[in-house]
Amino acid sequence: MKLRTPLIVGSCGLTSSIENIQLMEKNGAGAVVLKSVFEEEIHLLLNKKIREASDDRLLYYENSETYDYLDLHTRSEELDEYLQFIRDTKKDVLIPVIASINCVTDSEWTAFAINIQEAGADALEINMFFNPAGFRKADYETVAIQIIENLLNSVTIPVSVKLSSYYSNLGYTIQKISKTGVQGIVLFNRFYSVDFDLDKLTVTSSDLYSSPNEYLKSLRWIALLSDKIDCSLAASGGVYTGEAALKQVVAGADAVQIVSALYRNKIEYLNSILAEMEEWLEKKGFNSINQIKGKLSYGNVENPEIFERMQFMKYYGGIF
Repeated sequence: MKLRTPLIVGSCGLTSSIENIQLMEKNGAGAVVLKSVFEEEIHLLLNKKIREASDDRLLYYENSETYDYLDLHTRSEELDEYLQFIRDTKKDVLIPVIASINCVTDSEWTAFAINIQEAGADALEINMFFNPAGFRKADYETVAIQIIENLLNSVTIPVSVKLSSYYSNLGYTIQKISKTGVQGIVLFNRFYSVDFDLDKLTVTSSDLYSSPNEYLKSLRWIALLSDKIDCSLAASGGVYTGEAALKQVVAGADAVQIVSALYRNKIEYLNSILAEMEEWLEKKGFNSINQIKGKLSYGNVENPEIFERMQFMKYYGGIF
C-alpha cells in the first residue's frame, strides 16, 4: 500500500471508534490498524456463557445441542460485530483500514480472514504470540509459518505479521517469515508485564504504555534486517517524537506505528510528530522521506558490526 505519511496508528482501543479514526486521518495518519480481535477473549466469553448455561439445569442438560449453539453463536456474534465495524469505517475515511487478529491457532482464523477481506479491509495484520513463559517444548517458529501460509492461501489483500522478540533465533525467523509472501512485518509486539507492590505484597501490572526509549529495541533489529528480508518493515514501540520516527526510517523502516504517544498526548499529537519530521527533512535539504530510508541500515554504515552484541561488550564491558 502507498501511504500518504509513514505514521500508522497501531492496534489499540483508540482505533475502535470511527470518530477517533476520522480525527487520526485529519491529523496525518497514513493508515490505522483496528483494535484486535483476540482468540483468547472469544474463548473466555464462550466459557462464561457455557458456565451460565450449565447452572440452569431446567433449560440445559449435559451434552445438550445448546452448547454447540452457544459456541457458534458467540463466535459469530463477536466476529460479525467486527466485520460491520470495518464496513462502517471504510465508508467514512479514505486512509487504509487494516484489520487485526490476535491468534495462536489457524483452525478458525483462516475463514475469518476471508470475511475480513470481503468486509472491505485494505489489509490484515496478524498478531502472533506464543507464551515464552511456558515449560512445554514446542516449535513455535514452525507453527507460526504454518498459520501464516494458511492465511496467505486464503486472502489476496496484503498481510503483515506483528511479531514478538521471543524467538530462539529471531533474525532467522524474521527472514524466513519474510519469504512466505507476507507484505510486511511489524517489530515488535508489546505485552502485559507484572510488577510488585511492596507495601501490600501483591502482584500488580506495570505501566501499560511504552516508554520513550523503547524504540531502541526495534531500531536495532530494523537496521540489522531491512536489507536482508523480502518484505516491508514497520517499527512499533516507544515512538513519541518526530526524531524517533525519523530514526526508524533511517534504519530502514517503511512505516512507524504509534500508540502510547497518542494516549498520553491525544490524537492531535500526530500532527506535531509529522511537523517535526517535515521540519528536519527541510532543514537537511531532503525533498522526500524516501531519500533517507535505510541510510543507516546494516548494509549502509561503515562499521555494521556496531549493531551486534560484541560491540556492546567492547564499549561497556568495563562498567560491570
